[in-house]
Amino acid sequence: MLENPGFLLTVLAFVAVIGPLVFVHEFGHYIVGRWCGVKAEAFSIGFGPELLAWVDKRGTRWRLAALPLGGYVRFKGDMNAASQADPAWLQMSAQDRAESFPAKPVWQRAAIVAAGPAVNFLFAILLLGGLAYWKGDPVSPPVVQQVAPASAAEKAGLRPGDRIVSIMGRQIDSITDIAPIVSLRPGEVLPYVIERDGQRTAMTIAAGERIEKDRFGNIFRLGQLGVMSDKVEFRDIALWEIPVVGTLRTGQMFVSAMDGLGQIITGRRSVKELGGPLKIADVSGQAAMMGLFGFLTFMALISINLGFINLLPIPMLDGGHLLFYGIEALQRRPVSPQVQEWAYRSGLALLMTVMVLVTFNDLSSFGLWKSLSGLIG
Repeated sequence: MLENPGFLLTVLAFVAVIGPLVFVHEFGHYIVGRWCGVKAEAFSIGFGPELLAWVDKRGTRWRLAALPLGGYVRFKGDMNAASQADPAWLQMSAQDRAESFPAKPVWQRAAIVAAGPAVNFLFAILLLGGLAYWKGDPVSPPVVQQVAPASAAEKAGLRPGDRIVSIMGRQIDSITDIAPIVSLRPGEVLPYVIERDGQRTAMTIAAGERIEKDRFGNIFRLGQLGVMSDKVEFRDIALWEIPVVGTLRTGQMFVSAMDGLGQIITGRRSVKELGGPLKIADVSGQAAMMGLFGFLTFMALISINLGFINLLPIPMLDGGHLLFYGIEALQRRPVSPQVQEWAYRSGLALLMTVMVLVTFNDLSSFGLWKSLSGLIG
């Protein structure tokens, strides 16, 4: 049952993950915009046909739309949901211009745009810190207790009592720090620093490999060192430690995600491993079956990825706007409308290409193409 969540559970879990994350992202834009005196004309969760809407006393239309794949805040002076400036804002009255987004200083516009991804990271920090406060912060010294037979660790000569100080120059503070580094690098030779009897030694160890299959029969190669420790304790943390522990856990997740993306970009991992909304929905359903703790941890991971993706310097995304504002600050004038229009069209084409790619990957991972080929052949 764990490996095959029902369709309804998958849909509900996906909405439960994406909906709150889209809301906190857009709320970051909205609240900083309010602080800067910009009027929000619309706050939308989702795209497409409107399911529910109301207008608040400030004149903002809050709407819930049918496609929960994103959202937007449209400020006064915006031409569309991508926050392109409407040329007509210059013909507004003085009072309306004062409330419009394009009229604000570049630093305020940058702060409003950056607030969305920033809140996604802050949400992950508080969520992961809160989970550590609830369940305890796992503490396990990176000291080898057992070495698996025929493993990479045994072949390298590791033995019980050895302490793993670092891998690839990254400090190892807990036995749980090993897997995020090694699992992404099956078969790769990695530099280690090992402490034995008070002496530190540098060595290289070729990561082992294990094969895993998901419920659709897709095969994944994962790296494995082959060391174990049974001394895992859960340390109670104080309230003031929540942001500290949350920041540490968020940083670890972010670095791991960047490792995977970097390997895809450099060709060390297949581009087929990129997933889109359908894959997120599938994993959301599986995470929901793991219980509240696993589900919230998965939500934190998606929030981190959402924050990072929106910071990419691609027009249409927050990072593209920030790039334009950086250029504007340097040259002391806005980027020309023609350049912005060309950039937005290119950015839209790039995003559509990526969406098609990840959707193709998602459908392929679900076995659709194999099923179709079987019907045809």
